[in-house]
Amino acid sequence: MEIAGKNKNRKSFKRRTFIDLAMIVAIIIFVNYISSFFFARLDLTTEKRYTLAPSTVKMLEELEDVIYVKIYLTGDLPVGYKRLQNSVKEMLDEFRVYAGDNVQYEFINPSENTDLKDRNDVYKELFNKGLSPINLQEKDKEGAESQKIIFPGALISYRNVEAPVNFLNGSINQTEEQNINGSIEEIEFSLMSAIRKLKNEFGQNIAFIYGHSELESPEVEDISNSLSEYYNVERVKIDGKVNALSERIEDSSGVRVHNKYDMIIIAKPDSAFKEQDKFIIDQFIMLGGKVIWLIDQVNAEVDSLPYLATIRELNLNDQLFHYGARVNPNMVQDIQSAVIPLNTAIAGAKPRFEPKPWIYFPLLQPQSAHPIGRNINLVKGLFVNTVDFVGEDEATVKKTVLLSSSQYSRIVNAPVRIGWELVRVKLDQADFGKQFLPVAVLLEGTFTSVFKNRVPPEIIESREMVFKDNSIPTKMVVIGDGDIIRNQVKKIGFTSKPYPLGFDRYTGDTFGNKEFMLNVINYMLDESGFMNLRTREIKLRLLDKTKIDDDRTFWQVVNTIFPIVLIVILGTVITILRKRKYTKTAA
Repeated sequence: MEIAGKNKNRKSFKRRTFIDLAMIVAIIIFVNYISSFFFARLDLTTEKRYTLAPSTVKMLEELEDVIYVKIYLTGDLPVGYKRLQNSVKEMLDEFRVYAGDNVQYEFINPSENTDLKDRNDVYKELFNKGLSPINLQEKDKEGAESQKIIFPGALISYRNVEAPVNFLNGSINQTEEQNINGSIEEIEFSLMSAIRKLKNEFGQNIAFIYGHSELESPEVEDISNSLSEYYNVERVKIDGKVNALSERIEDSSGVRVHNKYDMIIIAKPDSAFKEQDKFIIDQFIMLGGKVIWLIDQVNAEVDSLPYLATIRELNLNDQLFHYGARVNPNMVQDIQSAVIPLNTAIAGAKPRFEPKPWIYFPLLQPQSAHPIGRNINLVKGLFVNTVDFVGEDEATVKKTVLLSSSQYSRIVNAPVRIGWELVRVKLDQADFGKQFLPVAVLLEGTFTSVFKNRVPPEIIESREMVFKDNSIPTKMVVIGDGDIIRNQVKKIGFTSKPYPLGFDRYTGDTFGNKEFMLNVINYMLDESGFMNLRTREIKLRLLDKTKIDDDRTFWQVVNTIFPIVLIVILGTVITILRKRKYTKTAA
C-alpha cells in the first residue's frame, strides 16, 4: 500500500510539472506574439551608449536603399583598437535595428594577403580612397619591437557613391587611450555624417568674400575642396553692390529680400571695408545669414621678420563691437607653441635649419565641452589676437568661447617689434601668467543692426534697398587669427598644390585647424541638431597598467584555476546532496 501511494504521488508530481512547463511555454509564446506588435528597447548603461539620437533613428528609418559598410579595422589588434572595432560593430547592429536590411556591413582585413606587393597595393588603394593608416609600434615583454599597419576606418557606399570614414581621432595632447575613447564617442556622428553626405542632405550655399585683400583661392583651397563635398561654395566680391549677397524681388506688393547665401566667410582681410560693404554684410546678418570673421588686427608676417607689428585698420571694430565681440590689437605669446625653422648656420656657411618653438605660434585649445571643439586636436595659430565679449546683450545673444590659449600665456600690445631673440631665450613659466585667453568666440541669437538710425545716404536712396534693423535668430563666429583657415601651398613650376589645412610641412604634424573649421561651419549651418551627436560622452574606465603588470601572474592563475575549482566544489556538493536525498528515500 505504501509503495502504491508513493507511485501515485510521483505520477501526480510529474503531471503537475508537465502542466506547469506547458503553461510557461504557452505564456512565452503568447508574450512573444503580443510583443511582435510593439517595439521597445531599454538601455541600462549610464552613458546611454546604445541609445541613438532621434535624428539618427529618423534617417535610418527613411533609408530608401542599402547602405553598405566595409570596415577595415580588423585582424590581430591591440586591446584599445579591439574595443574601437567592437564599438563600431555594436553601433552598426543598432543601426540595423531601425534600418533592417538597408544597413549591411562586413569586416575586411587589409593585411591578410601574404604577398607584400599585393598587400601594399591594397594599402595604397585604401589611402587613395581617403582612409588614413596608422603605424603601430608594439613592444613585447622582452623588449622586442614590431610594426603593424592598420586602417581604423571604413568605406560606406550608397547608390554607387562611396565615402570614407576615419574613426580614430588623433590629438597630440591626449594619450592613445583618450584618443580611442574619444573616437568611440564619435562613431555615431562619423557614420551618420558620411551617410548624410552620400544622401546629399546638405546643399547650403557658402561664399568666401574677397575685394578687401582677403586670402586668395589657393590659400583656402583645402577647406574649400572639403566644403564642396557638402555645400555649394563660391567667391563673391561685394564692391558696394546691394544685391551681392541678397536677392531682391520687386512686384506690385513692394520689394522682398532674401539671402542668396547661407553663410559668408571673411578670411583675413588686409584693407579697410567701405561703409556700403559693411551695410550689405549687416543686412545679410539681419536676414539670418551666418558669418565667420577671421580677423588679424595686427600686421605681422613671418616672412618679414624682424618686423615692427602695427595695428591693422580694417574699419570693422564698430561693427563687431555692436554685435558683441572685440578683436584686440595685441598678440598672444604661449609656451604651448608650434615650431618655426630657424637658420642656425654661421654667417657665410650653408644654411642649416632647425625647428625651434616659437611663442607667436600658439597651439590653441578647443572648448571640449562644446560640439565644435570636442575631441579635436590642438589648433595652430600664427600671430593670434585675443577676442573679448562686449556689450550687455546676454538676454538676446548667447556667447561661447571656442578657442583659447594654454595656461601659460601672455599678451603683447601692438605696435611691437618681433624678432628672433625669443627663439634663443630659455622661457620661464612664471613669466607667462595669463591663462586660457579667448581667441575665438561664438555669438548666437538676435542682433541689432549697426546701421540702425544711421543708414548711409547713398544706400537709403536706392530703390532696391529694404532696411531691417533687427535680425532673425542667427549665428556668427569671430576668430582673432586669419591664418587658422589658411593652408600652406606647394609651388610646382607654374602650378601650386595645397597642403592639407593644419599640416605643418616642417614637422609633419597635422593640427586640428581643418576639423575645427569644418565643425564651426557644420554647427552654424546645422538646423537638425545633428551636431549634438558630438556631445556624446562615454566615461573612460581604464585599468591600472602598473597593477596589471605587477599582478599579471596572480590574476592569470585566478582566472584559469578558480573556475575549475568552483565547478569541482559545486559538483561535489550536488553529488553529496543527491546521495543523501536518495539514500533517505530508499530507507
